[in-house]
Amino acid sequence: MLKDYLGKELLFFDGAMGTLLQEQGLRAGEYPEDWNISHPEQVIEIHRRYVEAGSNIILTNTFGANGIKYAKRNESLKEIIYQAVAHAREGAKAAATGQKVYTALDIGPTGQLLKPLGSLDFEAAYEAFKEAVIYGARAGADLIHIETMSDTYEVKAAVLAAKENCSLPVTVTMMFDEKGKLLTGGDTAAAVSLLEGLRVDALGINCGLGPAQMRPLLQGIREYTALPLIANPNAGLPQQRNGETIYDVSPKEFAVEMSALVKAGAALIGGCCGTTPEHIKAMTAACTKLKPEAPSEPQKTIVSAYGAAVEIGRKPVIIGERINPTGKSKLKQALKDQNYDYLLTEGIKQQDAGAHILDVNAGLPDIDEAAVLKEIVCQLQGVTSMPLQIDTADMTAMEAAMRIYNGKPMVNSVNGKAESMAAVFPLIRKYGGTVVALTLDENGIPDTAEGRYQIAAKIVAEAGKYGIAKKDIIIDALTMTVSASADSAEVTLAALRLVKERLGVGTVLGVSNISFGLPSRQALNAAFYTMALQNGLSAGIINPMSGEMMKSYYAYCALFGYDENFERYIQLYGQNSEAKPQQAPEQEITLYAAIEKGLKTEAHRIAAELVNEKPSLQIINEELIPALDTVGKGFEAGTAFLPQLLMSAEAAKAAFEILRENMEASGEATEKKEKIVLATVKGDIHDIGKNIVKVLLENYGFEVLDLGKDVDPEVVVQAALDHEVRLVGLSALMTTTVGNMEITIKMLRQQKPDCRVMVGGAVLNPEYARMINADFYGKDAMQSVYYAQELLLQR
Repeated sequence: MLKDYLGKELLFFDGAMGTLLQEQGLRAGEYPEDWNISHPEQVIEIHRRYVEAGSNIILTNTFGANGIKYAKRNESLKEIIYQAVAHAREGAKAAATGQKVYTALDIGPTGQLLKPLGSLDFEAAYEAFKEAVIYGARAGADLIHIETMSDTYEVKAAVLAAKENCSLPVTVTMMFDEKGKLLTGGDTAAAVSLLEGLRVDALGINCGLGPAQMRPLLQGIREYTALPLIANPNAGLPQQRNGETIYDVSPKEFAVEMSALVKAGAALIGGCCGTTPEHIKAMTAACTKLKPEAPSEPQKTIVSAYGAAVEIGRKPVIIGERINPTGKSKLKQALKDQNYDYLLTEGIKQQDAGAHILDVNAGLPDIDEAAVLKEIVCQLQGVTSMPLQIDTADMTAMEAAMRIYNGKPMVNSVNGKAESMAAVFPLIRKYGGTVVALTLDENGIPDTAEGRYQIAAKIVAEAGKYGIAKKDIIIDALTMTVSASADSAEVTLAALRLVKERLGVGTVLGVSNISFGLPSRQALNAAFYTMALQNGLSAGIINPMSGEMMKSYYAYCALFGYDENFERYIQLYGQNSEAKPQQAPEQEITLYAAIEKGLKTEAHRIAAELVNEKPSLQIINEELIPALDTVGKGFEAGTAFLPQLLMSAEAAKAAFEILRENMEASGEATEKKEKIVLATVKGDIHDIGKNIVKVLLENYGFEVLDLGKDVDPEVVVQAALDHEVRLVGLSALMTTTVGNMEITIKMLRQQKPDCRVMVGGAVLNPEYARMINADFYGKDAMQSVYYAQELLLQR
């Protein structure tokens, strides 16, 4: 069994498929997967060469073989996958090396962004991956390998599809930039916590980077998991030479660097773009005597969202309590009315006030809790990168929310009742999560600290039977109101100490429960909060809009060394601190803020009100464009991520619809828009980057002629001529399609020499862009916008 060797012996993946198919005659833009049917001998030969080079895990030629890519093609997806698996096995047999070779069904991305950022539904992505997994497993694959993923949400759909539809091992590699960021903003901690929670068998990095650039990222990943790590780098960076794409790391250099990656923690190694059998042969020769180290299990309690991971236990964590209908009439009404913008605004306010995690509870009678909770989670994750605490006693609602959650959530809650543990623990095991465990059981809530500790210990022991580690459990010792029992605070604090000292797990409390039924609740809450922190509280569920509670938090952090040099405390309270309000005031949101935060409905509403007060052009220049600029600069600086960028653009679009209608009705003068042609080049169906650029360009006042994906060079040139454009943007993600980018640029130079060309895509870099005669390389969407402004808005 392959699982028996993972992490214990060094295993070798193969190298690039597309690079070798191009050598065999694969035309620019031609689908490599089609060669499983049209050129089987060449595919088998490539597999044979890699096995002879020392590979013992062979990837099938199915990187883009999914129902989304092949939806409008005549080729049978089933036949392509069945043949691909057969070819890999035949190639291994022909090599006759005598070693055991495993066939891995290769699954790549769909090329689309998932909702709410794109148009692809999570379950539609799941179904596409499911179909491929079923065919691959039935055809005889030994494992499922999911690779080149740049979005944690898409990779979750792929992993669930694999786990739920076959019993094969599942391995995953994701594509990070040199800063350790995914396209959609996730970092290594966020990605690893998600994948580990989904219980993949090995994880790591591929593509985008050479082996030297990959090493520090791999070392960073090791801090968060003991799972076997995979490193499949490119052969350096792509270059153009005599009309051909080459990579700058030789087989000899590659072998040296791969040895270093094994010493940095890799247990499975191979190659991606630009690597050949010669690279793999040199690698296996240099590394065959190396053994992967057995790492210790990191004891980090992590909850994550797509763009952020929060470690519980390193320093006190704030869980915002305001998206919970208990005692909140406005929130109750918003839930009943499905007024999601009100809920989103509450979440954003808590984020701005200092919360690290947001509690989300939709528990009201007479509503479909599962549907509403699922929708709240989806929409919140469109406007904030903060992790969420899924808070429900309804198991249907819990699973619905956990399934579509983009990250590793905090899940509130389980308790010591047998039926509760039997219902919740399988969900934690399946979807991943850090579970909140309440110290109550069939006999109720113990009156003593020892009694609550015993229940906590029972829960931890039972969780272990499901494979749930202590690091993924946080104990709620339960805050009972002191108005009902004078020793309630003392018992809860004592229970906190016992859990922390004996079990060594994180702790959480709903702090404000202490003061129910008493006057001046804020004073009691703040005092109890400070005492709880001193007694081992890891995470407090509090109102971050409360000035007293936040002063308690920041004072504690300053006094106990969590706030170096008192920087945050001084920043917040250094001037006129006594004059500051104890309760943060409710403020009317502005159009600028609505756009900056990505609130579409609010932006539309506010714009409709503002047009009665001042001219539309003034609103655009004073609020709409400045808000987009702020988010754009944050994106460039790494403080905002792609989802915020796109949701802000959508909010601006909603506001602009009102402003445009008003300008047309009033006869208000508008500037003529410059036109820009965008296209994903022939043969490439990955249009994520192009779609992002389109949205942003439109928001900055350009008219975009989007030609779509898989676009012939002639079509691009004709569009540029017909519309007399001065700028064309071209996108490509695959090494097998950048040749068509060069062809398109050459045709534009010949037929429309006054037109500039900007290019972008994961396989490109500035040097490569210059070599194919592009005018500009956009490393991200905002850079493309800035270039368009510089080129087209200057006369």
